[in-house]
Amino acid sequence: MVLKTLRFIAKSIIWFVLISLALVIVLRFVPVTYTATMLLDERSVTRDWEPLSRIDRNMVAAVIAAEDSKFCSHDGFDREAIEQALEERASGKRERGASTVSQQTAKNVFLWQGGGWFRKGLEAWFTFLIENLWDKRRIMEVYLNIAETGLGTYGVEAGSQRYYGHSAARLNTDEASRIAAILPSPKTREVINPGGFTARYGNTIEARISSVRHDGLDSCVYN
Repeated sequence: MVLKTLRFIAKSIIWFVLISLALVIVLRFVPVTYTATMLLDERSVTRDWEPLSRIDRNMVAAVIAAEDSKFCSHDGFDREAIEQALEERASGKRERGASTVSQQTAKNVFLWQGGGWFRKGLEAWFTFLIENLWDKRRIMEVYLNIAETGLGTYGVEAGSQRYYGHSAARLNTDEASRIAAILPSPKTREVINPGGFTARYGNTIEARISSVRHDGLDSCVYN
């Protein structure tokens, strides 16, 4: 009985690895049309897939400035940020976000929202896979197409059309920064006429965009 159980577990792990590898390889080339978050959204979903070549570079710089300044240098995990988050949790302080763009992409594409160590473990596995089977440009492209940018709105193209009435190919630094500012909480933050914190955060992101360019923090996406 124990031997059969062990064989079942071993086969299940092998099948999971093979299926996850196949999914990651396929989605290296195929647009991600729907995610679990989209399918579970009770609202009518709006999403428009656009290749990265048709998304303004300002949007990439704004996301790196806001979400993941080490995007081009880490292997999917910002260990320093993770250590700081664990220390804050242990001390009872408000825990800061430690997820990289790669981790958020892995979670949004292959998994579901919510916490728990099991889901975190799966997130780490898929982050490892996309970091090794995709390039950084593809990770950023997928992220910008599936990130929630408002109620029932997914991707920066749909967000740009919703808020500004034009394509993401023409986002200026102010527009891109305001979209990036709501990404941590797209259901509660406003792009148009944002409140105090969101407005200040957007201004901070916009000010950092020039540093992203000057320091080559987006070089892995474009070189």
